[in-house]
Amino acid sequence: MKKLVFLSAVLTMFTTMAVSAQVSGKLVSSKTQIKFFSSTPAEDIQAVNLTSVSTINRETGEVVFSVPMQGFEFEKALMQKHFNGEDFLNTQTYPKAKLTGKITNLDKIDFTKDGTYTATLEGEMTIKETTKAVKENGTVTVKGDLVEVQSKFNLTLADFGITFVKGKPSTNIAKAVEVSVLSQYLAE
Repeated sequence: MKKLVFLSAVLTMFTTMAVSAQVSGKLVSSKTQIKFFSSTPAEDIQAVNLTSVSTINRETGEVVFSVPMQGFEFEKALMQKHFNGEDFLNTQTYPKAKLTGKITNLDKIDFTKDGTYTATLEGEMTIKETTKAVKENGTVTVKGDLVEVQSKFNLTLADFGITFVKGKPSTNIAKAVEVSVLSQYLAE
């Protein structure tokens, strides 16, 4: 009899935990990849960051991305050194970039039904303590318990106080870089 009561209590606890996870509506990214790409006649520069984290609240549409800037990896060590250096992103002083926003067309996305949905995000992006309003589009793909978000947009470096080496314009990096985001989420 004690075993039956114990088993019943354990099952109730797991059911309650599962229901509360579904009720919370919070998705947490276990895998986020952020890439940026710059193309100029002098050279192409690409970096990938696999250390970023993100959350989406399915009920409110609130989205947060936190990006450790030193997590970007480059093909050439010198590019990485310049990127992190005081004359460019100064990642010692400004270690993280952040995006906070809200999906404005949340009513068009069904997180309970497999499919691909267009999402519009409005919010603020902060890089080097400079915050700018952003409005970007992306896709939300639902496959069972997995939710994947993809977006591609251009980022103008000067908008965030990102200057070129020694303050001089460089022919090696574009004034606007292409940013690609790919995140996979699971319910918390």
